[in-house]
Amino acid sequence: MYRDEKTATAEAAEDDGPHVADAETAPVLDLGHLLVSLQLTDSAFPSGFYTLSHGLEGFAQQGAVDHGSLSPLLHDVLRHGVGPADATALALAHRAAAAGDWEAVAATDRRLYATKLGRETRQAATRTGRQLLDLAAEVFGAPGVAHYHHVVTERRAPGTQAVAAGVVYAATGVPVRQAVAADLFAFCASFAGAALRLRLTDHRLAQGLLRQAAPVIEETTRAALDRGFDDLGATTFAVDVMSARHERAPARLFAS
Repeated sequence: MYRDEKTATAEAAEDDGPHVADAETAPVLDLGHLLVSLQLTDSAFPSGFYTLSHGLEGFAQQGAVDHGSLSPLLHDVLRHGVGPADATALALAHRAAAAGDWEAVAATDRRLYATKLGRETRQAATRTGRQLLDLAAEVFGAPGVAHYHHVVTERRAPGTQAVAAGVVYAATGVPVRQAVAADLFAFCASFAGAALRLRLTDHRLAQGLLRQAAPVIEETTRAALDRGFDDLGATTFAVDVMSARHERAPARLFAS
């Protein structure tokens, strides 16, 4: 059964816990940027992101996860997989796209693609990323999105989901910190949705799973923003193994 390898979530939340600010001193949230984030992370946005289990189905097929170990598994995937890889790539791509450095965006895209060891995870990342760029170019009409969509269409970059999201968020003016946190929440919501369909949890407990992930999302966001290009890459060997087994499963609910 999967077991947590880190128990610092409570300490991190205690050290860096939310501070309630007065209405007069709280930062003003741009509602336009918030609405973009909500639209892109909505399960109704047809990028295909919510057709993925992110390795969870592989764990379920092997009997390696149950309701009690869902939360530790999600936290470790955030800290050691999505955070160092996809969230870091999103932050790097966002900054590069905002600066108009499209070669740096493409370099980040290629680097992230190379870190995905399994065929299934590479296909999932590029399928959802290309769909995101294609749809966002139409919906938002931002020149940066259209430009990078053209780069990916010409096969000059793979078009991974995280890098595509970074480009879209930058083009729509969403701040990088908000963009990373929003995409991490979308990952957690997709993970919870997969757990529901795999009957590892129910709707009420899934909401608890998401709430428990909140401090880890904050921690993972901070870490991703601090990383550089050379730090990009995941260390989730169990997820890689489960993904490889999932590719050969006789029956599957999810694309990954």
